[in-house]
Amino acid sequence: MELSHDTLKQRHRLVRETEPEDLRLRIHRALSWLKRAEQADDQDGRFIFLWIAFNAAYAQEISDDNYLSQQAAFKTFLEKLCGMDKKKRIDALVWQEFSGSIRTLLDNPYVFEIFWQFKRGKMPESEWKERFANGKKAAQSALASSNTAALLGITFNRIYTLRNQLMHGGATWGGGINRDQVRDCTKLLGKLVPIIIELMMDNPNTLWGEACYPVVE
Repeated sequence: MELSHDTLKQRHRLVRETEPEDLRLRIHRALSWLKRAEQADDQDGRFIFLWIAFNAAYAQEISDDNYLSQQAAFKTFLEKLCGMDKKKRIDALVWQEFSGSIRTLLDNPYVFEIFWQFKRGKMPESEWKERFANGKKAAQSALASSNTAALLGITFNRIYTLRNQLMHGGATWGGGINRDQVRDCTKLLGKLVPIIIELMMDNPNTLWGEACYPVVE
């Protein structure tokens, strides 16, 4: 059965009173944005709302412009989720349903943040190309060893660059330049975010951390 907001919300109503307050707040917020994403009738809007749902689930108190800290946060969160995923649903997404899309994304320099640092004149062309090649080698290593968490972490670094392009007005709504990556990333997030929410509900006693901007009575 494919997970949706309504399915997850119905389950959450049954278990939320037994959840730690921070987890309950994370899931409540993530579900609200998942619902909005399902209502969106355009790829850009759906991507943005899915990203917010993901952010609501995982976010720690990290400065939005601290790229390296975000990478570390993704890595830790995704490793934790993959370790909990006894049904291997994330594995199935990464290695079966979206394997082609992920390979295409990792070959795309326009969702590689270092490329844009080169375009801003912050590093020589040789350096960004070397780091791009190293990133692809790391992905190939993850592929060769079937390391789902590592490959997903690399993939999310690319998705985060796309997120920045959209959130900071670095792309045109409905524009034709970035359609393939927006489409593929939206489909991946659309399948992955509900699994993330369910895994968090399945593991309420795990330390998920304090929710950002807690509710003040």
